[in-house]
Amino acid sequence: MNAITQTKDGILLNIEVSPRSDKFEISGYNDWREAVEVRIKAHPQKGRANKEIVNEFSKITKTHVEIISGHKSHHKILKIYGKSETDMIKILNLILNHK
Repeated sequence: MNAITQTKDGILLNIEVSPRSDKFEISGYNDWREAVEVRIKAHPQKGRANKEIVNEFSKITKTHVEIISGHKSHHKILKIYGKSETDMIKILNLILNHK
């Protein structure tokens, strides 16, 4: 999965966001964009979408998450602290296999 890059203090995760969904959902992996597809409830106004993304990924990973790139874009890069590439792949596989 090319959406994950290991760093010394965590990982970087490329995501592609679709706002205005019925619920927050990690819906799949886009091979062409090399990004995890994420659907969110919030509208992209006044930082609401970014807050939802950070809150939900923090819950899923049980660690600190921040957006380091793409604050005003559908394509974002998240920094997830204290997780390895292997950890994140396991988390994503669990989510995607239980849909």
